[in-house]
Amino acid sequence: MSPRAACRLETLGFTHVYDYVPGKIDWLAHDLPSHGTAADTPTIGAHVRREVVTCRPDESLGEVRARVAASAHRFALVTNTGGILLGRLRAHALDHTDPDSPAADLMEPGPSTLRPHEPATEIRAHLADNDLSYAIVTDPDGVLLGTVHPDDLA
Repeated sequence: MSPRAACRLETLGFTHVYDYVPGKIDWLAHDLPSHGTAADTPTIGAHVRREVVTCRPDESLGEVRARVAASAHRFALVTNTGGILLGRLRAHALDHTDPDSPAADLMEPGPSTLRPHEPATEIRAHLADNDLSYAIVTDPDGVLLGTVHPDDLA
């Protein structure tokens, strides 16, 4: 909301009025509620799988390997203690390396990510066109939300 609009609402008696400086897209990218004509457009935020395996950069690959083996995924996502995505560990990195090696040594740094406000139909087509089985979803601050899969977006 603009400062002018916030001021007008205050003059009308509203007491909890804020000027959200980052803007509408940032609000939507944080997967916050919206209203209006496009509010009913299906987005990937409603389909995020949050059960993805995560690890810290200093964790041993042996520890991570055990968690990945017990999950539905063949990868792990490396985050810091605040949940910010740092990298990805694919199956081949987990399967063929010293189990005492730290995750940071073999992670792919800075994997591509999407935001939860992306339209579901467009992302489904993008994943299918590029033969991708999933995409990583983060908020604008880089905090990992999970993954989204083409079959979930049908």
